[in-house]
Amino acid sequence: MKPLIRYSGILALILALLLPSCGSEARDLDQDEALRLREAGIIQPFDRLWSAVMARYPGSRLLEVELEEEKGIYVYEVELITPAGVVRELELDARDGRIRKDEED
Repeated sequence: MKPLIRYSGILALILALLLPSCGSEARDLDQDEALRLREAGIIQPFDRLWSAVMARYPGSRLLEVELEEEKGIYVYEVELITPAGVVRELELDARDGRIRKDEED
């Protein structure tokens, strides 16, 4: 039994080291890259897409927004607080504004 435990511990260590590198492939983009993508017409400016979010959650306030690339797709990750005090996290496709994710945070 002891060798099995030893090997499972080694396997767990190997998986722990490998999983972060093959897990989430999201990459935060800096403002220079975001500007380049907007100017090239690859993504929409966030303020143009914000109106769709406000239509869904009127009166909400923006807490944070980040532009990320996830598996080749540009995504605005948005955190907002509704008038009822509920914090929501949304992901918007930066090309067309389609809401990819909407969940309570």
